[in-house]
Amino acid sequence: MKTIQYQGLDCVALENASLSLLITQSVGPRVLSLRYKGGENLFAELPNFVSERPDGKLFHFRGGHRLWHSPEAMPRTYALDDDPVEIIPAEGGLLVRQKADAETGIEKSLHISLVGDQPRVVVRHTLTNRGLWPIECSPWAITQFRTGGVAILPQSRQETNMLPNRSLAIWPYVDFASQQVAWGNRYLLVRAEMTGPFKVGFPNPRGWLAYWLDGTLFVKRAAFDASAVYYDFGSSSECYCNDKFLELETLAPIHRFESGGSAEHVETWDVYADVDFPADEDAAQSIADKLGLE
Repeated sequence: MKTIQYQGLDCVALENASLSLLITQSVGPRVLSLRYKGGENLFAELPNFVSERPDGKLFHFRGGHRLWHSPEAMPRTYALDDDPVEIIPAEGGLLVRQKADAETGIEKSLHISLVGDQPRVVVRHTLTNRGLWPIECSPWAITQFRTGGVAILPQSRQETNMLPNRSLAIWPYVDFASQQVAWGNRYLLVRAEMTGPFKVGFPNPRGWLAYWLDGTLFVKRAAFDASAVYYDFGSSSECYCNDKFLELETLAPIHRFESGGSAEHVETWDVYADVDFPADEDAAQSIADKLGLE
């Protein structure tokens, strides 16, 4: 495995003809960098961005991609991941495994693989209960991007006649008057130019979220189970933004697992070049049509 230093951390590179990823060994599990054909890192780089836990310890966000467990709670969700992780070759990619957290008993792992030379990544997120008692939570996959772009959040198109066909989870700090958010009928568009925090969640039967930045479009996909129960008022997809980064987030259904049991959540990432700016809903629809996004 090729090892390099990045942001002062030891990292392993995973590459094909289209994409280059850096997965750190020093902490994690974390994917710190994603570059399309040698371009800039699409992910946020946040070496000094932290949240203080009630015990005074600091959770380091770092940027990039991470695995959490929902529902969000302090300090459980903010379990520290500052120790080295195991990285081994596995099934066409890399398996990144963290030791079980002493506070929660949860072990996190990521299996990251590239699909041939395509600009496509498959990330298999696993939470394993290494404690003595059953636990209930949800794998929660979070990707932090650099600001300056636009998130495209697709809304349900299901025909339900006189019944509602969509819902939104809104966090208390959301400003509905923000000029950086377009509350469309087919898409919500979030410009990553916020001065304060913003977050929205929703059930996502269309199964994808996207972020446009400097002509490049990142699309993440995750399965939606209409028969399952999700946290955050049924949200399988969420988007958070502040003045430092924008997050695209997907969640698995609520899962109860016994000691030794696991919960898994799979995302597929695709990167597209030379994509027009999604200025409005029509432009977002044109992008979706062109790329075959349902």
